[in-house]
This record gives sequence, structure tokens and C-alpha cells, in this order.
Amino acid sequence: MSTIRTENELLKAFEILKSKEWVDLTHTFGPDSPHFSAFNDAEFKTLFTHEDGFFAQRFTFPGQYGTHIDAPIHFVPNQRYLEELELKELVLPLVVIDKSKEAEENHDFILSVDDILKFEEEHGEIEAGSFVALRTDWSKRWPNKEAFENKDSGGNSHAPGWGIEALKFLFEERNIKAVGHETFDTDAAIDFRKNGSLIGEYYVLEQDTFQIELLTNLDKVPAKGSVIFNICPKPEKGTGFPVRSFAILP
Repeated sequence: MSTIRTENELLKAFEILKSKEWVDLTHTFGPDSPHFSAFNDAEFKTLFTHEDGFFAQRFTFPGQYGTHIDAPIHFVPNQRYLEELELKELVLPLVVIDKSKEAEENHDFILSVDDILKFEEEHGEIEAGSFVALRTDWSKRWPNKEAFENKDSGGNSHAPGWGIEALKFLFEERNIKAVGHETFDTDAAIDFRKNGSLIGEYYVLEQDTFQIELLTNLDKVPAKGSVIFNICPKPEKGTGFPVRSFAILP
């Protein structure tokens, strides 16, 4: 009887989830999509066609391409690879901090601790174990490479990001699990130039957790109450891979 009851509870939960609104947080990517400047464009090649009896393709791209997940080993030696992340780590309560207006007015916007505290004044304290996403609406520039890189006349990119103190506050004071954003990097472009490295990204991955980069459709998700799923392949010794992230709304 207990087995039947458990099965019924699971199916009931499944029906509840299916009745909710699901939002795809993932860009469709291809050879012409924006990507980190150190990488070459992706290559998609047809290997066989229906005339051969089946349609098959070969895809060549870095692990950090399109909407993707970064494993801790991506920046930090002796940390976990993608295959070592537990399934339950990849499904988390989702918190979305909306700074789209600020990022529109200032392309060098950097999230601060004060920004987080103001968010909490309106929405309540961020719960431990949450996935916190920074909404800047930068994703609306996709798939325009020039708009996404947003370079000035000197060739310097301008894009918003997380401040290091804000990240420390979230992980150390609020005990969150992971973060995500709409840009190439965790750090604002101006911070990367100033610091000479991606100190924010290193800090996040040093927490032995993952992050999701190049998210989209965060404008369709409420500040709190949703759940994020981050589904990806399981390459051997992978440092990252394109991910299918989506949210189920409350």
C-alpha cells in the first residue's frame, strides 16, 4: 500500500507541475551566435541526409557556448567536473533580481549588496539553497554579435555583471546554491579590465558549485516562487556544456 501511495503522490506532483507555466530560459545557438571572444564560431556539419537513409549532423563548439553551465573545474583546479554534479543540485528554487532598467541606463552596471538588500525589502529575504539570476535584459541583444559585445570606439566591451561583494553576500550570508546571468561572464566587463581577471567567476566556482551563463527570458519569470531546471549532457571530464535551462512558474 505504501508503494502505491508514493506513486500516487509522485504522479499528483507531476500533474501539478504540468499544469503550471513553463518558461524556456535557453537561447537557440548556431555558428553565427554571439560567444566568448577567445572561441571560434561553432561548426554544424551534415554527415548524412535522408537520401542516405537517415539525417545526422556533427556539432563542433566549446563547452562554454550558447546558454551553458560552468562546472567548478572550469576555473578552479581540483574541483568537480560536470559529470560529478548531482541531479538534485541542478533543480533549485529560482530568485530573479531585476536590474534591467539600471543596465539599460548604464551598460557598466555592477550589482551591489545594497541592490540585494533593496530587493529583499520588497520581496523578502533570499532563501538558502536558491539559484539567484541577475536579470539585465542583455539577452534581448541576441543573436546580434555586435550588440552583445557592445564595444566602444577603443574596442572595449561594456556589459553589466555581478559585484564581488554582492556574490560574497549571497553565498556567505544567504547561503545560496548557484547563480546565473544573461551575459558572457559573471563579472561586468569594466571590472574584468580593472582587475585583469574574472574574480567574480572564480569566486562562484570556488564555492564548488555551478553557474549558468547566457540565460534568456528572465523577464517572463517572477522575482520569487519559480523553480529552475538545468538539464545538460554528461561528457566525461567536462568543464561545461550547452544547457537546456527552464523555469516552472508558481
